[in-house]
Amino acid sequence: MKEAKYFLGQIVHHKLFNYRGVIYDVDFEFRGGEEWYEKVARSRPAKNQPWYHVLVDNASHQTYVAECNLMVSQNKQRIHNPMVDYYFDDFENGVYSLHVMKN
Repeated sequence: MKEAKYFLGQIVHHKLFNYRGVIYDVDFEFRGGEEWYEKVARSRPAKNQPWYHVLVDNASHQTYVAECNLMVSQNKQRIHNPMVDYYFDDFENGVYSLHVMKN
């Protein structure tokens, strides 16, 4: 199994489309549908690398991004997305902490 370069709660920057976001989940290889890949994955990144679920800054949606298209964001300010509070508890030193689920 591949190891992910980035971690949950980390703020990243999309190299091609120039937006910031925070990672809230990771698949160690592509888990999306073939139709989505053909329509949306315009740069046709390899499927056998980690793919990240990212909440987009200053938006209300999330994206699914191949690791090769991401880099660590130099801007460590909070992400403005309505779903941030659903996935994360705290924000400290430019990193979000995931909610701890309790039974």
